[in-house]
Amino acid sequence: MIEPYRLMINGGVLSPGELKYICEAAEGLGLDAISFGSRQDIIFPEEIDETKFSQFDKIQFVKPKRDGVENIASSYVSAEILPSTSWLTSDRYLYVLEQFKHNPKLRINVIDPKQRLVPLFTGNVNFIASKHEDYWYLYLRLPGWKKTKMYPALIYSWDMGKIELAIENILIEEPETIETVFDLVSDAVDTNNRTVDKSLEVPFYPFPYYEGMNRIGTDRYWLGLYWRNNRYDIPFLKAMCDLCSENKIGKISITPWKSFIVKGIPLHSKLKWEKFLGKFGINVRHSMLEMNWHLPVNDKEALSLKKYLVTNFDQNDISTYGLTFGIKSYDSDTYNFTSIVVEKNRQPESISDFKIRDTYNLLYAKNFDPNTRQYFMHVQDVDKVELPGLLMELSQLYFEQLGTEKEEEDVQVSNMETTEEDVYQCSECMTVYNEVYGDVTQNIPPNTSFESLPSDYECSLCEAPKSSFEKKVLVKHN
Repeated sequence: MIEPYRLMINGGVLSPGELKYICEAAEGLGLDAISFGSRQDIIFPEEIDETKFSQFDKIQFVKPKRDGVENIASSYVSAEILPSTSWLTSDRYLYVLEQFKHNPKLRINVIDPKQRLVPLFTGNVNFIASKHEDYWYLYLRLPGWKKTKMYPALIYSWDMGKIELAIENILIEEPETIETVFDLVSDAVDTNNRTVDKSLEVPFYPFPYYEGMNRIGTDRYWLGLYWRNNRYDIPFLKAMCDLCSENKIGKISITPWKSFIVKGIPLHSKLKWEKFLGKFGINVRHSMLEMNWHLPVNDKEALSLKKYLVTNFDQNDISTYGLTFGIKSYDSDTYNFTSIVVEKNRQPESISDFKIRDTYNLLYAKNFDPNTRQYFMHVQDVDKVELPGLLMELSQLYFEQLGTEKEEEDVQVSNMETTEEDVYQCSECMTVYNEVYGDVTQNIPPNTSFESLPSDYECSLCEAPKSSFEKKVLVKHN
């Protein structure tokens, strides 16, 4: 399969003017449609004439495997329309994304943990918003690593770009542990890190419906558009960009589900937009049965399998609300980010003229929540005709356990012994010093008691003296 050219769209966010220019370039290269990728990038789905690239000097045409360039993914698309961290506004995303001036060689995610539309841990470098304004958890899964590891400090918003670049620069050292990465990055750049005072908590939300015209507040709307074949007609997109400009809509957002969202449609223009969609014959009433699938780009076999499975769900009146499904091949290098994964196996070498049928494995995430990053094998080496029944079985299992994971946690907590743990809190800015984590920002290793801290120890955030810390009691369940 030929690797198509892609356009890196920083954070999946671009202006109507930028999208229109891309569409005009695609037309000039002989295309009638563009596609979207799972990294919120834009894909030119057919072969194009490379000799014409110089005519479109505002575009960098990339083949990621050949050129080693990756797109930055972000949950900017979810701001204002889905549950969100209070300080992480649309503007804040744009300021943060603006830092990444280089062409990243690693997959970078900039994500709000309170939304479910954009996956958290699919990057090599995953910045995940904390409750502290302008501070982010950093989870790394560098090339060759089998697991994702938490960086032992919170990252300041305005340090994200230089820290990511420093991580790229140390890859030549082939670091094997998160501690080595931290030491090498700390030696390379000055940062305003903050100590980790508690582990990341990721609330569970069902997968959202992201299509159609939906209200924001009292006087605006957002529009989500999904086309099942992932081929978006260029004449439609160009006309839509003009309508966005007319309505002073500044940004268009691409989702990882091969769709896009326009936010900020004025109340007075809602009817005009609906007539516009009707004029182009745009369907905005797809079933959730088919919108919650993640497929490889330009993979006709995967699209055919999805249609077969969705048709079976539909005929059997199966609900999949809140679930997500992925189809991948045995040789895929992408990380799973759906509740249920259909994995195609490698075919054995054929003997004589015998036709060998494809077989599949079915995996599902712990609690059907892909953010747990734990997957269990449900069945192996099954035929295509067995998949619908097995997927329905898993869907029923999901609804049976829905909500019980919280009850189980409550039961486990009630059965646990509780202990009281001493922590110390800065009276000036409320930063917590927890000896379990230490304070890597000042070279204080984990399991260092507060009493053992040097007399000149200062708050990692506001630089208040050690005397400003007050003892607090943290109740801990064992």
